[in-house]
Amino acid sequence: MIRKIYTAILGVSLLAGCTKDPSNVSPTDQYSTSNYPASMNDLNSVLASCYSNMRDAGYLGFHFLPKALSNSMHAVDAIYDGDPGWNEMAKNNLSVSNQYAGEAWQVLFTGVKNCNVTLKAADFYATNYSKGNDAADINAVRGQAYVLRAYYYMQLECLFGESYITSTGGGDKKGVPIFDKVPTALDSTALPRSTVKQVWDLITSDLKTAADLLKGRTWSGDDRGKTTEWTAKGLLGKAYIYTQDWADAKTVLSDVIKNSGKSLMPYAKYRDAFVGNPNNEFNEESLFELNIDPDAKGNYGVYGDNINATSINGLIWCPWNLGPDGTEAGSQPMGYGNEIFHDRSVVRFGYNLGSYNLVDNPNFNASKPAAFDNPKKIMDPAYRTSAIAARSNYTVDPRLYVSALQPWVDSVKPDGKTWFPVGMPNFYAGQAGKYGFSVRKNAVIYNNINNQGPADGANFYLLRLADVYLLYAEALHNGGDDVNALEYLNKVKRRAYGLPVDAPSATVDYKSLTDVTPANSAADPVLGHNPLYYERWAELYNEGSWWFDVCRWRIGKSEADFYKSALNVHDGTLSSQWSDSKSYVWPIPLTELNSNPKITSADQNPGYN
Repeated sequence: MIRKIYTAILGVSLLAGCTKDPSNVSPTDQYSTSNYPASMNDLNSVLASCYSNMRDAGYLGFHFLPKALSNSMHAVDAIYDGDPGWNEMAKNNLSVSNQYAGEAWQVLFTGVKNCNVTLKAADFYATNYSKGNDAADINAVRGQAYVLRAYYYMQLECLFGESYITSTGGGDKKGVPIFDKVPTALDSTALPRSTVKQVWDLITSDLKTAADLLKGRTWSGDDRGKTTEWTAKGLLGKAYIYTQDWADAKTVLSDVIKNSGKSLMPYAKYRDAFVGNPNNEFNEESLFELNIDPDAKGNYGVYGDNINATSINGLIWCPWNLGPDGTEAGSQPMGYGNEIFHDRSVVRFGYNLGSYNLVDNPNFNASKPAAFDNPKKIMDPAYRTSAIAARSNYTVDPRLYVSALQPWVDSVKPDGKTWFPVGMPNFYAGQAGKYGFSVRKNAVIYNNINNQGPADGANFYLLRLADVYLLYAEALHNGGDDVNALEYLNKVKRRAYGLPVDAPSATVDYKSLTDVTPANSAADPVLGHNPLYYERWAELYNEGSWWFDVCRWRIGKSEADFYKSALNVHDGTLSSQWSDSKSYVWPIPLTELNSNPKITSADQNPGYN
């Protein structure tokens, strides 16, 4: 990893008896190994860095989801040509100097370091300062550190590991370096790449240990976002799926489903679970959730005073509202407006009405200026009626409207007070054949993020029960139990259609694992007749996990062919950039190759030399 001194533990001990202010004789970002942590509050403050690191601007705080994964997955269409790294993500053709790959590597390994520091701090406190009733609380800190270290390593391995483990092998390929303890000297901060199997063995071991240490532990109040036994077991089940250990996956995921006390939230709550409604946070479906606090001070989110509590992803994938003058040419983004919902995804959710036309507004009041509530042109009323009917009649997958906002039909509050119609982005104005939906999931719909914050307000779901159901269905299918696999796919689908989860539906249920999906096989040969693939795509849309599914199933070429293009890529189609020999894995960053003598160009991932 990028060579760093692990300052949190390696600080120089304060001199005994020194009469000077300690801040004048020791680095202020280090603490002494001789007297810290000396209380449970101290120990929990060390643990806090393991969580807050997730909101780093190079990870979930800003760049990772909107600029990297959303473009790689083609969940969005981007219109910003000024960033080479961003364009590389859209083309699935990264360079070794790609900014966003480099940031992810650095931030994720910082998370690993913070977890290792916490584990060492827990041992120190237990040996030197703990009281008789501290043992359970110390173990809870250790358990959380193990869960989070495993999470960071899962992200690292899925992004940078040379291969997934499959029935044909892959475990002997190059994984990422393993740091399982705090280095005690500078030369131990540089390690070679471990094997893929060694990394996954560490992940599964950490999660098993965490589940034991956190067994029976519950959290409330300000601690609601902390990881639990069921976070550990849910992630363990995902690790087994990612390594095709179907039997163990089935066992542990079944345990989560039956014993965690979790259930799928009703559709009414699910519909608004991603737009910052505080009543929906840490709900009955959530197994691992990153808390995001809206920044009321007007600071710049992760770059302001609220750096450890917020995110500003919504600046990039913000909605567009109809212009104050009532025109689409005057439509305005509620942020930077760099990305919109990809038109091809609208079709994939089963929307088959085609694009709309504008017509004269029969109710236009010529005595008043044209405005958003008095436009001269409106969506063709017949089309709008059909679009609304498609929602109410469920002829379109309802998850489209969880994930996206439709022009002229949905509304947003750009000023935080007044509802405006969603507008076709102004760069599409006057063009035929465009859908122009805006991103809704994890976006900000209640204010313009440029002038009221700016900061997001919606928590990020890192693991929820619907994901567990879909993983369980995959384990069942690969274990030969297609009947129950189909049932768990249908449970997730029924919730999306507002139906009782456990009651069979003649109209909504898939009849087989090759049944037609809303994606329609004629237009979508990969997802159109594959409910297992489609349900993961639709249910978890733009939550960050689809990229890992694409890579482990090796469907990248067909995904690139389906999406065809990105607005900010003018040098060819996406399909011409995809390479099966390269694009499934990100490059080891150039900064790492330059700073770590244990990883040379010979250790680089295929296709990047």
